[in-house]
Amino acid sequence: MTIALSILGLGFLIFIHELGHFLVSLALGMRPRRFYIGFPPAIWKTTRNGIEYGLGAIPLGGFVKIPGMHRPAPVDVDIGIGKVAAEVGMLAAPTNRLRAALAAGDHDTARDAVRVLRELVDEEKLDPRADVAARKSLDDLDDALGPNAYWRAATWKRVAAIAAGPLANIALALVIFTVLYMTAAGQATTTIERVSEGSPAAAAGLQAGDRLVSIDGQRVAADQISTVISGSEGKPLTVVVARDGERITLPATRPQETDGAYRLGFVLAGKGLPLPAATGEAFVLTGRVTQEMGKAIGRLVQGEGKEDIASPVGIVRGSSDAAKDGAQSFFFVLGLISLSIALLNLLPFLPLDGGHIAFAIAEGIRGRVVRREIYERVSIVGIVLVVLLFFVGLSNDIDRLS
Repeated sequence: MTIALSILGLGFLIFIHELGHFLVSLALGMRPRRFYIGFPPAIWKTTRNGIEYGLGAIPLGGFVKIPGMHRPAPVDVDIGIGKVAAEVGMLAAPTNRLRAALAAGDHDTARDAVRVLRELVDEEKLDPRADVAARKSLDDLDDALGPNAYWRAATWKRVAAIAAGPLANIALALVIFTVLYMTAAGQATTTIERVSEGSPAAAAGLQAGDRLVSIDGQRVAADQISTVISGSEGKPLTVVVARDGERITLPATRPQETDGAYRLGFVLAGKGLPLPAATGEAFVLTGRVTQEMGKAIGRLVQGEGKEDIASPVGIVRGSSDAAKDGAQSFFFVLGLISLSIALLNLLPFLPLDGGHIAFAIAEGIRGRVVRREIYERVSIVGIVLVVLLFFVGLSNDIDRLS
């Protein structure tokens, strides 16, 4: 059940990311053609107002298809309508005209060639597969040559449409953290909210509702408890609690090392903060996490910290474990994952969002579009890096599961 909940949570984060791209590009006049959660083949799809919405069978991401992401080039003809024209003689002449117009940058002539080709395809009874391929190619070329194509838009519009995805994830993380700080996560108390099953605290007889009075003879405030326990370095601790108006001394208990720190295995109850304070704490936490992720990326560049990388398998497992600890832990981890998705997507590598932003700014400064082959070469490097990180994370996750 918790695994299914974690998969749904990850899918929701991807939905928010793609929704950011979708809404901003739509608002700026770059009307998207497709909005998918997951990658094709589609297990469900519908078309509304010219936009195809769908769920892909591969639940590892999602995408929004914005028309004309790249300036059209002759290669777009070669891999699309050109293949059909090689088999249908009457399409050859206008296809060659289209190819020549794109090579010369004559987009008016190219649009006219696309119009002629579309009329010929409508008249000619093509093989069904060739017909679908030809129409898809012409639709893509029409989009890329249209006045609302992404590559034609002002630099700020292009940056806004691409940055909207990561910013949507950052905004969601801030909302989650703020709500948590306004509820139980706001300010810790000395009262026990929950004792983990099978933990040292459970073995010692600690119960939900107990109020911690002292640890090893030292009176502790709420913000000192974890430090005192972790600082024991695994030595047995004597805990005194207040329960039903009485003070009870629990048997000496040895903390267990978990995730690099010694813990007894309980969760403290908390009280919420006012909205302004909760919002401020959410921004502080977001800043700290961003800083730590920056340091982690720096370690990766230096060849260190590969063991900390996780694939979607590890992400689902981590959020599933958090769900077992309660809604508060689950939503906290969900907020961290949302922030991680945003920050990783802002890395300046194609095909990540950060790479598209970097190229949009570079083209704005140069005053002209970067050649298609440069995009493709840089994208290959980015894809190799992403795939490499995925397999390193998957290997780590398999080791952890083992």
